[in-house]
Amino acid sequence: MTRIVRTGAHPAQEVRRSRILLELDESVGEPPGRRAVAERVGVDPQTITNVARAYVERDGDVGATIRRKKRSTPPVEPIVTGEVEARLIALGCSAPPAGRSRWSLRLLEKQVALMDDMPDLDHSTIGKIFKKRRFVLI
Repeated sequence: MTRIVRTGAHPAQEVRRSRILLELDESVGEPPGRRAVAERVGVDPQTITNVARAYVERDGDVGATIRRKKRSTPPVEPIVTGEVEARLIALGCSAPPAGRSRWSLRLLEKQVALMDDMPDLDHSTIGKIFKKRRFVLI
């Protein structure tokens, strides 16, 4: 933890939590009150309580306490799923509409908007999907 506090190559939140845990370390002596620690570290006293509670909840694991917890799910469900990608690529592989020699991204955008079971996608999103899959409209 001391290394995290002394070197500037770590996220500020990790450094702040490390400083709090170092201040609350009982091996150095009797830890001061949370208000005194908050004043030294420059945070709200509630932050001291939150970090101490997280330390106890994580069974004294310092690494888990100072690092940000990974989300198990994204904050918003993705609109473009594997099925949507597959259907979009299949549409791009199909014959273009009458009067057109090939598909364009804007033409695909209009076609997708007409489909009821497909989410509305912008032409730039369609382009990103094709680029990700290395699909080229010819």
